[in-house]
Amino acid sequence: MCPECDGLVIQDDEHGETICEDCGLVLDTDVVDHGPDWRAYDSKERDEKSRIGAPTTQLMHDKGLSTMIGWRDRDAYGHAISEQKRAQLQRLRQWDERFRTKDAHERNLKQAFGEIRRMASALGLPDPIRETAGVLYRRAVEDDLLPGRSIEGMATASLYTAARQHSTPRTLAELETVSRVKRLRIQRAYRYLSRELGLRMEPVDPLQYVPQFASELNVSDEATRRARDLLTTAKAQGVHSGRSPAGLAAGAIYAATRLTNEQVTQETVRAVTHVSRMTIRIRYQELLEVYGAEGHNA
Repeated sequence: MCPECDGLVIQDDEHGETICEDCGLVLDTDVVDHGPDWRAYDSKERDEKSRIGAPTTQLMHDKGLSTMIGWRDRDAYGHAISEQKRAQLQRLRQWDERFRTKDAHERNLKQAFGEIRRMASALGLPDPIRETAGVLYRRAVEDDLLPGRSIEGMATASLYTAARQHSTPRTLAELETVSRVKRLRIQRAYRYLSRELGLRMEPVDPLQYVPQFASELNVSDEATRRARDLLTTAKAQGVHSGRSPAGLAAGAIYAATRLTNEQVTQETVRAVTHVSRMTIRIRYQELLEVYGAEGHNA
């Protein structure tokens, strides 16, 4: 607010001044413009003129702050370099790589983040989940939780935890298909990680699995809505207690496709959801019984 008239203070970018909009009092001059010193009229031109690097990321051991020699064998003008210079550049790349990972701590992070990126890419997980997984793993390293446990197991547990925190959970069976460790080791690493870091993980809601399963099975919107109704009714009756959320979601999807007369088999649902056919059959029958008992037209 203006100290003279309590008017609104604004910044005049054209003249580099901070002034009062009401009385015109100049409060500051020679204001520094933190914007770019060039103009761009579209996104392509803005990207070409920008002189900043990529943003920092938790998925790199140095958070992306260090420089890196590019893989292209061309000079600053885009011209191909000579064979002699190419060999020299390759040696510089090798030394650059060695200097970027100076000790065992950084090599640990580099290997783990590579695993997180690989698994997240295979599962189609978005960048926010990957970044959260990187933060969790970095915290585990800083708290000295890695001794006695594999890098791959803790990296997988970090990704599993991050997916749950972002309300887009993935099953342990699904993580096992892309991880280099077995399900039991992932489960143990997850419990250890959540306990030592003091993470308060809410139980997974079966409804959170429905969008993923419905998308991968390519079922109709009507079937997706029916699956949600089945699970909502089951939760209201307490049927979900003590049962696997993924198993309930798989059973709800299968039951919904039966209600909408879509040709989806139990084997197809099993292959996508990684839930056994017996579990799908049992949950499907339970959900339909509860749904019918509530007076819904099944």
